[in-house]
Amino acid sequence: MRIDEQIDGESYKDAEIRGEEFEDCVFSKCDFSNAHIVDCKFIDCLFIDCNLSMTKLPETTLSNVRFEKCKLLGIHFNYCNDFIFEVGFNNSILDYSSFEKRKMMKTQFSGCSLKGVDFGFANLKQSVFSNCDLSEAIFYNTNLQETDFTASFNYIINLSENTVKKARFAKDGLSGLLANYNIIIE
Repeated sequence: MRIDEQIDGESYKDAEIRGEEFEDCVFSKCDFSNAHIVDCKFIDCLFIDCNLSMTKLPETTLSNVRFEKCKLLGIHFNYCNDFIFEVGFNNSILDYSSFEKRKMMKTQFSGCSLKGVDFGFANLKQSVFSNCDLSEAIFYNTNLQETDFTASFNYIINLSENTVKKARFAKDGLSGLLANYNIIIE
């Protein structure tokens, strides 16, 4: 187990990491692209300016893990361990990643690119999407109760296929809520 370490500029590109545990660690400018991280535990960790694109995370625990200025392209977070899955994202690129069936209430997404991200069947109750680009993001059977989209853009959410009670949207985003009705808004 690695505790309270600062890990700078390490390359784990294409590596396999199995059964490792990290607690209170900070990863800065590390390359995890195409890595296979299996059954690992990251608890109270911070990733800053790291590349995790196409990383595979089967049965890996992410508990209170924060990502700042990271590339997280095409990651299937839905394969992570369900137990205490708690993440947050700031100024990161998560395009074409998947959070399908994730329980992630009160999750913070700030200044992120979430193009084509799959949120199908996820529980995002009370989450906040602040200044996020949600172009082509998938919301299907998603719990969006009390979720805040007021400062985000390019979302299309079918109101009849998702739970949206008390969700918050900006007036500018109404066209994304009415898109499936094939009406013209001027």
